[in-house]
Amino acid sequence: MKYRAMGSHGPLVSAIGFGCWPMGAEDYGPIDDREMTLAVDRAIDVGVTLFDTAPAYGHGRAETVLGEMLGPRRKDIVLVSKCGLHWDWEANPRPFRRDSSRAAILDGPGGLHEQLRRLRTDYLDVWMVHWPDVNVPFQETMEVLVSARDSGKVRHVGVSNFSPLQLRACKQLAPLVTNQVGYNLFDRRWEIHAFETCRELDISVMAYGSLAHGLLSGTWDRATRLDATDWRSRGMAFRQPLLTEENLPQNLDVVDRLMDVAARVGVSLPQLALAWVLRDEVVATALVGCRRPSEVDDNLGALDLSIDDEVLGELDGIMQGAAGQVRELPA
Repeated sequence: MKYRAMGSHGPLVSAIGFGCWPMGAEDYGPIDDREMTLAVDRAIDVGVTLFDTAPAYGHGRAETVLGEMLGPRRKDIVLVSKCGLHWDWEANPRPFRRDSSRAAILDGPGGLHEQLRRLRTDYLDVWMVHWPDVNVPFQETMEVLVSARDSGKVRHVGVSNFSPLQLRACKQLAPLVTNQVGYNLFDRRWEIHAFETCRELDISVMAYGSLAHGLLSGTWDRATRLDATDWRSRGMAFRQPLLTEENLPQNLDVVDRLMDVAARVGVSLPQLALAWVLRDEVVATALVGCRRPSEVDDNLGALDLSIDDEVLGELDGIMQGAAGQVRELPA
């Protein structure tokens, strides 16, 4: 495994991180917890240290399951979770709402106290705001993050999906070490709009959706059908219509061309896609959701791949043929 720092004051983390959204078992179809446990164990065995979760993943289930899976190995990892998305247990369904107020992020169902209980730990290595809440002053939210850090319940703080202006405002209020954003060959919005700001402010990037939410996994084809409970079945990928009935066939053609490049280079498509994400040093970790140990092992091949300028140019050309890409940041 290779490791990178979250800025100059953040923790050292594995360049490939374990994304735990599927553990919520609400948004990615059925999950085999036993096989997922094997994947978690394998990841730690091969040096993956960063595990990323959130209360919003399965209304707390992902945190609960991860806490059970880690057991005594929790001490061996950098545990990242989020705050600011909340729900009402009495509602049916239970839609999420943004609420980054002091009361919500400490004592709500998605608040810090419940998170620590679910994760079976007395501290988080990194605690971040999941999405910006424009209805609550950033000063209030950042004060809570700093207070949690000072109390020892949190070691580092960060944000997710924050624009350059929001980053500048919050960095003056809290020692942010990372901004977690979507980043992959199909989605370069944050690279265009925010990476330079992150570099300037000494804030690392955690890349989620590194395999384009499965599109770059190498396992999709024109016969692929997603479970009705899978959020991707609705066609949108963080406000990009990459997976709609209209655009998916064209994007699968793009994937076929990317697979040809990967084969010529001598790697799998996920390895090529992850190496592309990691080519920029501002990216501290590329998050990948793994359901089985074999996926963990395959991802490791990205670490030894350096993509030369000729191949990078070829990839840029291929991506010109993608459908449904947008330039505006998700808000």
